[in-house]
Formats: sequence, C-alpha cells, structure tokens
Amino acid sequence: QARHVGKVVLTVPAPVRGDAAVVVTGGTGGLGRLVAQHLAESGQAGELVLLSRSGPAAPDIAELAAHLAQSGTAVRITACDVADREALKSVLATVRRLDGVFHAAGVLDDAVVTALTPERMRRVLGVKATGAWNLHELTSHLDVSRFVLFSSVAGVWGNPGQGNYAAANTFLDALAEYRQGHGLAGISLAWGPWAQSEGMAGGMAQADLDRMGRAGLALISDAEGLALLDAALDTGRATLVTARLNNAALTQDNPSLPPVLAQLARKAGSTASTAPAGGGDLAARLAGQTPEQQSEILIRLIQTQAAMVLGANEPNSIAADRPFRDLGFDSLTTVELRNRLNAATGLRLPATVLFDYSTADALAAYLAQELADSDDGEDGTLAAFSELEKIELSLDRIAADETTRSRLAAQLTRILAGLNATREPADGETEADRILDASDDEVFAFIDQQLGI
Repeated sequence: QARHVGKVVLTVPAPVRGDAAVVVTGGTGGLGRLVAQHLAESGQAGELVLLSRSGPAAPDIAELAAHLAQSGTAVRITACDVADREALKSVLATVRRLDGVFHAAGVLDDAVVTALTPERMRRVLGVKATGAWNLHELTSHLDVSRFVLFSSVAGVWGNPGQGNYAAANTFLDALAEYRQGHGLAGISLAWGPWAQSEGMAGGMAQADLDRMGRAGLALISDAEGLALLDAALDTGRATLVTARLNNAALTQDNPSLPPVLAQLARKAGSTASTAPAGGGDLAARLAGQTPEQQSEILIRLIQTQAAMVLGANEPNSIAADRPFRDLGFDSLTTVELRNRLNAATGLRLPATVLFDYSTADALAAYLAQELADSDDGEDGTLAAFSELEKIELSLDRIAADETTRSRLAAQLTRILAGLNATREPADGETEADRILDASDDEVFAFIDQQLGI
C-alpha cells in the first residue's frame, strides 16, 4: 500500500469490493472518522471519499487512511469546503459510482441570540445547511441509495446559546423530508451528544456536558451511536431523534428540561427531584422569620442553585459577596440560574437580574423585596393558582375515582357560577345557568376549552 500526503488528495489503493462509493463530509473529524471506519469494516462501501476543509492536512490522517484500507476499501481524502458549490461539484465529478452520502460536517459558534452576528450565522449555516443543499442538488440526478444528514437535537428542542446551530439542523431535517417527498433517499438523524474526545463534542467543557445532563441528555458511546445509525437506516423514516436520555433528570420539577422532555417527565409520573421546591414552599419557609433569617435562607438558595449550575460540589464554594461573573458565570449559565430561581421562588425575574444584582447578597435582598411585594399585592391569588395547578397535575388520578370526580366537578361548578354571575349573554341565559345545568363531562370539557387546564 502506498501512502502519500499531498496538498489536496491522499489516496490509499486497496482491494475494492464492488465499485460503490460513499462520500463522508466532515470525514476527518471525530464523527466522520468513526462513520468511515464503520462503513469500511462492515463492507458498506467499495470506496470512501472523505471530505473536509483540512483534508490530508488533518492530524494523523495517513494512519486513518491506512487503517481504512486494511478493510479492503479504497480511500480518498480530499480538502473541500462543502459550502463551496463549485469545489464540491469538481470533487463529485471524479467519483465513479456514488451510492451514499453521509453529511457529518459541522461547526459550532455559540452565542446568545443578541450576540448572533451575520458572520456567526453564515459560518454555522454554511457548513451544515448550504453544504447539505449543495450535496442534494449535485446528487439528485444520481441513484444514491443513502443520503444521511447528521442533524442535532438542538434543532428539535433547542439548546441554550445555539440558535444558529439549531436553525442549521432544522434545515437538515426539512431537507430529508423534502427529498423523500420527491422520491429520493434521505434521512436526518437528530443526534444527542456523543462521548467523543475529538470533534465538536470534544471541545465542550465539563460544565457544558453537565448542563446537557440537567437538560435530560446523556452521552452516546461510539458503539451505541453506530448501532443507532444502522437501526435508523433500516426504518425508512425521514427524520429521527437519535439520542440517549438522562432518566435521572426527567423529573416534573426540573426547570432545566426543554418543554418536549418536560412533557415526557409528566407522563412518566417521576417523583425524583433535581430542582428546588416552588414558590409556595419557599414562602412557608420564610414565613415568621426575621429579615436576617430570611436573608440567610435566600442566600443559601442562591448558593445551592449557583453551585448546581456551575457543577460545584458545595454551595459554600459560592461566596455570597463575590460577583457572579468572577465565579465563572457566562451568558448561558446566567440564564439557567435565573430560570432555576424562577422555579424556586415562583417569581418572573428579568433576564438581566444577575447583572443588576451581581452577588448572592445583593440578589437575596432583591428577592426578599420581590417576594414581599408579591405577597402584599396578590392577596392570596398566587396561592389559589398554586392549588389549581396541583389539581391540574392530579386530574388523571381524580378522574379515575368517580366519587372524587363528582365532588370536584360540583365544587368547580359553584366557583365558575360565582365567577360568571355578573355576565349576561344576549339570550338572557347566564354562563352560570349553563354550568349549573351541565353534566360532569360538560364541566370538564368547559375547563379544558375555556381555562386551558
């Protein structure tokens, strides 16, 4: 076997099993290498054409090519930016019989929405979306049996700081649907994070991985990912979420869960907790305490949640008089802490609260004032809504007991009649009259439709 690293192309001759070629974009990155090895070792490609911007200049590339060729697969490694349509067209013109495309190329340029510049959008969308569209247009006339797009769960339920990446991957999902709708091969796999030491996942800090864990995602091992890849290709579906869930985080009161997974947690009826109790319990803890004691409780709450967000073992490691920025908070972790405090206090804190009150001491004083103002102004309304939320979460259990169901229906009927007593429709019949004459099922239907419960 001859090995030669040139400026553009590295080729390793090897016995070819058939002449079917497979193109892998991002082929010299972490996932691209893994996919290429899997295709070669499982005999799914007679020739592998690995494309990346670095091409033969990628680290340890000669060893990768030699390893792939040992499986009897011809290997060609080419420097090509898939966002450059003409460059990609030139490379594809040299492929004898293209049978598969695996689009695993991608880059990250994370930032909160307000910091997403046009250049940051172009950088991420160019590789993912423009590259995918170029591959689609330049191969749509060919008999390609596999057109596999590596998407991300960021496009399904979002990921803080990845608005550009989410948009790019949503495009991939739509492109797979579009291709299948036109009779072409196409599947988009919305991957969760892989436990890779290379590539995009390898560049993530432990704090980022911890944040993903709190958001319900667990890392995918190489073996699991490749098994998922093979299983997905056999389904015939256009889009699939290929992710591993962190079941320990799927709890009803975990404020870090995206809405899709929060719905799963409610249906699962999980009782474990990774988040603090809500505002009602906090109010009970603060009741009857002196201002100094209330301050201590609130500071401890902030320290506990801040430590959880930063992945620290001890709340005491969060100094109460030290600015959050100096403790390691960035724009993403700041938003996560704000969300967790919202869940813990029942308040709706502004997005800038950690910048306006930059230490745990200052923030605790602000929370104490906001909680006091809320209690004075709401006059029990928040407590009433809290009780209704408890009823809402228990509706399945309540509906299973006919006696309890009837009692609840009767009490809700009286409440609704009181709320509507002063409303007089044009036909002279009040809403209360209609409710009083309604059956249990009609009352529950009214609650569903009118109150959104």
